[in-house]
Amino acid sequence: MEFGIAGKVALVTAGSKGLGRASAAALAAEGAKVVISARTEETLRATEAAIRSDGGEVHAIPADVTDPATPARLVAETKERYGSLDILVANAGGPPPGRALDLTDDQIDAAVNANLTTSVRLVREVAPTMQASGWGRICCITSWSIKQPMRELSLSNLARTGLWAWAKTAAYDLFPTGVTLNLICPGSHATDRMLQLGGSGVMGDPADFGRIVAFLCSQPASFISGAALMVDGAASAGLL
Repeated sequence: MEFGIAGKVALVTAGSKGLGRASAAALAAEGAKVVISARTEETLRATEAAIRSDGGEVHAIPADVTDPATPARLVAETKERYGSLDILVANAGGPPPGRALDLTDDQIDAAVNANLTTSVRLVREVAPTMQASGWGRICCITSWSIKQPMRELSLSNLARTGLWAWAKTAAYDLFPTGVTLNLICPGSHATDRMLQLGGSGVMGDPADFGRIVAFLCSQPASFISGAALMVDGAASAGLL
């Protein structure tokens, strides 16, 4: 299938490892010019080098995307380098585990900032450029927990379901201007974070996940918007 994104400009946050890195690599493989950001410069530069060695065009910007000033800076630097911004993959590291009644206010504030407000800021920053061009793809990486909350990950449940509610309404406003907004909701994948959380059993391949992100950002996916795509190996049991 021809994805139709060769030459498009993509920004992938938290793109140095795990599912963010896989998404950036998949977009680069389809011919997109990819900007990646992450906090740890050493890991970020290694990912930049790996994507380049595979023939992709990539530029790395060390940054903490959860800093309120960072989304605007990332968008400005991407546009300054490549002249446009067509694709956003909004991603941030997940919060620590914790049961619902044990959470502190500070933990809640940090989780909401990282896994809800940060994505909202990014979308707000990229939307005017995409709307002006009449074409844009936004994909927020969340978790299958937005459909089936996990008891030990109550911070993630709280923040990511809030993002889903916001994205569902924002997608309605963006779609008439040629911009799609979707969530992609991974289950267990063989990433460093999943191994840290004690993941075991059958896990998805991050590279395959990245290709699904690339599809959601493609031209043929132009009529998919306001969706939350579960990529969880049939783990979630809900019908809705």
